[in-house]
Amino acid sequence: MKNNLFNRVGYQALGLVLALTVTSLILWAVGAQPFEVYKNMFTGSFGSVKKFSDVLVTWVPLLLVTAGLLITFAAGLWNIGVEGQVTLGAIGTTMALRSLQSSALDPALIIGLSILAGMLTGALWAALAGALKTFGGVNEIFGGLGLNFVATALTIYLIFGPWKRPGTGSMSGTEPFAAPLHLAQFEGLRLSPWALAIAVIGIIFVYFLLQGTYFGLRLKAVGRNIRAAYLLGIPTWQYMMFSFLLCGAFAGAAGALQVTAVYYRLIPAISSGYGYLGLMVAMLVNYQAIWAVPVALFFAALNIGSIQLPILHKLDSSLSGVLQGLLVLFVLLAQGVRQRFTPRT
Repeated sequence: MKNNLFNRVGYQALGLVLALTVTSLILWAVGAQPFEVYKNMFTGSFGSVKKFSDVLVTWVPLLLVTAGLLITFAAGLWNIGVEGQVTLGAIGTTMALRSLQSSALDPALIIGLSILAGMLTGALWAALAGALKTFGGVNEIFGGLGLNFVATALTIYLIFGPWKRPGTGSMSGTEPFAAPLHLAQFEGLRLSPWALAIAVIGIIFVYFLLQGTYFGLRLKAVGRNIRAAYLLGIPTWQYMMFSFLLCGAFAGAAGALQVTAVYYRLIPAISSGYGYLGLMVAMLVNYQAIWAVPVALFFAALNIGSIQLPILHKLDSSLSGVLQGLLVLFVLLAQGVRQRFTPRT
């Protein structure tokens, strides 16, 4: 068992080293000093309480999206449409806030109901991809990508149409909501303790769902061999739909928190790419929920730390995306090599 653990960690560490090596070669090629760049990225993420809180602001929606994706991955499904589900969660939350903001309800209740509305709309949007897969035979990758484009178009339509700011539409988004409809934040920081708590509770829920419940066991059976699961009496299409609904609810929660805890309005790029980034995190952790916490934090730190690149090194901040992509690529390659050359016991 110790050898198996050593092999697994060793190959993943090899993937990390290879990713850093290739990124360093790219930096040298453009005339930058790799160690100086990495140091400034680290300082930009963890150099102060405020900077670390900004990392956590990014970490919250990324962790929620990853948590949802782990459920669909367990069922053997590639829910590429998660990006659109984040967007629909934000739209549903904005709709609820706009409908309830003038009511006599307590602001805390309005926020809570709006977040639930975001989770519901995210789940329903995911159910569309699930229905296309289970009833229409449409691959979830193609169905999800198509729905992502529709979600983006719907956001633009609402911002420049029915929900546009008084006078004229603006790329800055809809009219901001009043302060009482903002989730409370730590003093002097952009981070909401409520958003942080929701993310932590979400990943804990997924961990126990997949590791300690009969539902999780049957979901994995569907993902491993859908035909065998069906022959064993597991209602396969129902479990596939459940996985889409749960993933959509988590993605919707991420979109809801973008509205209630970060931007306080609907903006065109409200998903911030967390859906696609969550796919990389989920692949990197090999579908293990416990590892999603540190890996998502690492990816969030790369995103925040990369802000320093154009300021200090005249480099584009997209370098963090290069490192993230290379990291996933080499770790997956290392896992493939391990499975090919490590003898089975």
